Amino acid sequence: MNTIKGPGIFLAQFMGDTAPFNSLKSICQWARSLGFVGVQIPSWDPRCIDLQKAAESKTYADEIKGIVNSCGLEITELSTHLQGQLVAVHPAYDTLFDGFAPEAVRGNPKARTEWAVQQLKYAAKASQNLGLNAHATFSGALLWPTVYPWPQRPAGLVETGFKELANRWLPILNVFDENGVDLCYEVHPGEDLHDGVSYELFLKHTNNHPRACLLYDPSHFVLQCLNYLEYIDIYHERIRMFHVKDAEFNPTGRQGVYGGYQGWVDRAGRFRSLGDGQVDFKGVFSKLTQYNYKGWAVMEWECALKHPEDGAAEGAVFIKNNIIRVTEKAFDDFAGTGSDENFNRSVLGL
Repeated sequence: MNTIKGPGIFLAQFMGDTAPFNSLKSICQWARSLGFVGVQIPSWDPRCIDLQKAAESKTYADEIKGIVNSCGLEITELSTHLQGQLVAVHPAYDTLFDGFAPEAVRGNPKARTEWAVQQLKYAAKASQNLGLNAHATFSGALLWPTVYPWPQRPAGLVETGFKELANRWLPILNVFDENGVDLCYEVHPGEDLHDGVSYELFLKHTNNHPRACLLYDPSHFVLQCLNYLEYIDIYHERIRMFHVKDAEFNPTGRQGVYGGYQGWVDRAGRFRSLGDGQVDFKGVFSKLTQYNYKGWAVMEWECALKHPEDGAAEGAVFIKNNIIRVTEKAFDDFAGTGSDENFNRSVLGL
């Protein structure tokens, strides 16, 4: 078995315009002061990294890695959640998702998709240049407006949607394979890959591509009422990344999974700071350890109630206390009698 690496922290929700959150070095120093030993970097934030430059210049990638290492940290992974979302966008969301793209491609879905695909390809090479073996992203969504089938979905619509999704991602997956990096989809509501069944459909249409892996985040499954522990049993061989994020689901007589268009504070299902929600993290860490998960435990902070800096300080300790240092011997070794083939045969009366 393997001891999970961590604690790490995803920087996306903490970057800002004031110190120490406005530069890679200062935010890394802040993270280290809280007890984190790894940082996951949002590749769309120029205060953290120039993704294209990191892909095209090993020298620049080494400089970025050097900044992080000088603060006593490691880079856990890069993230292209925003760019990955733009690989596949249903027209109903064009206007809203244009905000994720540079101005030059806004209002032009074809150009926006091409930009996003190139960004993912840069991410594959940048990850290799940084010495990383996994990368985080979203799948995007062509079918999400039809997730609740009313009016009924036309026959074959899901098949057509997943064929197109796979066609867009296969060239990207191949580039990740060429660079020796696993592409880990965060299975998430709003994405066509939002649960196990939809992920399996994607695998089918990508011919079980070896790099089409998973970022495991149990918070999204609490909000879907999905068995997040059994999910690990089913998909552990594909889980290469782990977001440690908490959530709670408290349905009432007025609202349930869909939330009644309420803001996050007033929803039945909402994200919480670590330890404040309902996720059984002892169970999660135990199962990932049992299945020899070799990656990082990275805190993603999303909470409508608690201050982010408090959530981060508590999160570092929470993750550290949940990481299981694996044993190097069996608990009953003291009672062992030794064996060889002849002894074993004699025990069996052979």
